[in-house]
Amino acid sequence: MMDDVKPRRRLRPRQAAAIALPNGFTLANLFFGIFAIVSASRGNFDAAARFIVFGAIADSLDGRIARATKTGSRFGEELDSLVDAISFGTAPALIMYFAVFQSSRWEWIFCFFFTACAVMRLARFNVEQAGRKTTHFMGLPSPAAGMTLATYYWFSQTPLYTETLIGDLPWHQMLRWVMLGLGMLMISNVQYAKVPTVNFRTIKGILGFLLVVGTFIGVIFLPKKFFFPALMGYVLFGIGRTVFLGLLDRLPGREDAEEDDEEEPQGPSTPRRRRRRRRSQRPPSGRETGSEESSA
Repeated sequence: MMDDVKPRRRLRPRQAAAIALPNGFTLANLFFGIFAIVSASRGNFDAAARFIVFGAIADSLDGRIARATKTGSRFGEELDSLVDAISFGTAPALIMYFAVFQSSRWEWIFCFFFTACAVMRLARFNVEQAGRKTTHFMGLPSPAAGMTLATYYWFSQTPLYTETLIGDLPWHQMLRWVMLGLGMLMISNVQYAKVPTVNFRTIKGILGFLLVVGTFIGVIFLPKKFFFPALMGYVLFGIGRTVFLGLLDRLPGREDAEEDDEEEPQGPSTPRRRRRRRRSQRPPSGRETGSEESSA
C-alpha cells in the first residue's frame, strides 16, 4: 500500500517565488490601503491619497504578473477582491469622513453606503465577469471609484480649485451626492471601457495610444491636478456612452435588425455552431484576468 502512494511534488524555489509574487503585490495593495486609513486619521490627507494611488498600481500589477508567470489561482482571485474592498471601499470612504464629514454626527452613513456598494460590486464582478475576456466593465470599477474620492483632497489644494469658480461651489454638500452617485454606479449596469487597445493600424488604436500617453504625462507631471478631473471625466463618459447607446437601440428599425442578426441559419451545421458558442461562454478557471484594475 505504501508503494502506491505518490510523493508530493516539491516546488522549486523559483516556482514558489513565482506563485508568491502576485499575491505579494495584492498584499502590498492591502498595506497601502491600511496605511491610507492611518494617515487620514492623523490628518495627513495628502499621504492618504498617495497611498490609495500606490495601492491601485499594485492592484494593476498582480493580475498581469499572474498571467505572465502562469500562476493564477482561485485563491489569488478571492484574495484580490477582499483586499480591493478595503483599499478602494473602506479606505477612500474613511478618507472622505476624516477630511470632510468629521464635524457631522450622521454623515458617516455615506461612508457606509459607499463601502457597501464597493463590496457588492466586487461580489458581482466575481460572479459575472471574473475570468472572462470582455471589452468593458459592467458597473464602475471599484479602483476608479475609490481613487476618485481619495484624490479629491489633492485637487482641492491646487490653484485650479482655490483660485477659480470651482472652489466656490458647495463641495461639502456636493460630495454627499458624489459618494452616493459613485456607489450607485458601482452596482449599476452602466458600461465602462477598459484600457484602450494601442496600435498604429487603425484610428481607434491611434486614439488609444494618444489617450494612454496623455494619461502617463498627466500622472507623472500633474498628478494633483490630473487625477480627480480625469477620473470624474471617466465616470461621466461611461454614463454618457451608456445613454447614447441606449438611445440608439430605441431608433426605429434597430430592433428588427438585431432580430435578423440573432436568427440562425437552418441546416446540418446549426448544432455544431451552437456547441461552439456554448464552449466559448465557459469562463477559464483561476485568476486568468486578475482583478478589476488588472483586467483593464
